[in-house]
Amino acid sequence: MGTWMQIIAQGWLVYQLSQSELILGVVGFASAVPALLITPWGGVIVDSVSKRKLMVITQSCSMLLAFILAALTFSGIVQVWHVLVLTVCMGIVNAFDGPARQAFVVEMVGREDMPNAIAINSMTFNSARVIGPAIAGFLLVAFGAGWCFLINGFSFLAVIGGLLAMRLPSARPRNGQMAAWRQLRSGLAYAIRTSEVAALLLIALSLSLFGITYNTVLPAFVDRVLHQGAGAYGAINMASGIGAVSAAVLIARYGDRGSRGRWLKRVALVYPLVLLAFALNPIYPLTLALAVLLGIGFMGQFTLINTLLQTQIVDEMRGRIMSLYTLTFFGLAPFGNLAIGALSEVWGISQTISVSALIALALMAVIFYKMPRVRQLA
Repeated sequence: MGTWMQIIAQGWLVYQLSQSELILGVVGFASAVPALLITPWGGVIVDSVSKRKLMVITQSCSMLLAFILAALTFSGIVQVWHVLVLTVCMGIVNAFDGPARQAFVVEMVGREDMPNAIAINSMTFNSARVIGPAIAGFLLVAFGAGWCFLINGFSFLAVIGGLLAMRLPSARPRNGQMAAWRQLRSGLAYAIRTSEVAALLLIALSLSLFGITYNTVLPAFVDRVLHQGAGAYGAINMASGIGAVSAAVLIARYGDRGSRGRWLKRVALVYPLVLLAFALNPIYPLTLALAVLLGIGFMGQFTLINTLLQTQIVDEMRGRIMSLYTLTFFGLAPFGNLAIGALSEVWGISQTISVSALIALALMAVIFYKMPRVRQLA
């Protein structure tokens, strides 16, 4: 909940400080450079050290960054460049935290229960996605963004406490004697030669570059297209979260019925069409309904890609492959954020989101046509 509160409040704060879609894109891009350079190496580290200890460190760093942003906001001296610097620092932290969290799942639940665990995790994560924006919308209107950042900082104490309280089977880190660059090269080679893994990573990349970048300019979309305020911004994010929770519940309940690959194909091809309708719609109530569908589509793809990846890869490559998966969101997605922010100022917000949706549709169609084996994955 704290993370979603900070995401909502930070986007609104940056837009209020800058009144610029381009700056929203720049802030979204700020985490790209460290994540792009570090995340693949983060996967190497994850395969070589205790994942739990690494996550305690990364979560502690995230807590500190949230408290710093809260202090700057409460003092009234916060500027866009402050947010940019803190976002870069968060990108560095996520380069290690993202792969560690993804690879840690199998240590907690084992391979047999992993698909259901991923779906349940998505459900709890997106329950917070419903509650967090709702609280953030209220706090933004009543008290300001600083309280969202402060509450997020304190929320990490629960995460760190949970990690320390776990009783886990002993897991010996692998690949500790191999040179880091050789570990990285072997992980990349494994991803390339395993066609199913390569296809899933490409689908994730297409989604992150063109399917979810609309979130970057959503504050401007709410203001200039829908002519609404902070409350509506929080409500749209909450509606998307409701859709995401619904998708996670359905996958957890029925995900083992039929081919997950076929379901991924259906959702991946329908989602861009919903995004196109969202972009071209100026009516606020209808936007809420479309946001629910976008949440269903995003979470359906996110959970299915994650589950299929986790069940396809071998344990000794898990950290490195999941670092490549994380890279699609933290390292490469911000390039899409920057592009959509810049193009929105030139073409208009609705037109830019529409083009992004059409590109996503074309890429998904090509991937499933060229790599048909993905459809047969269970």
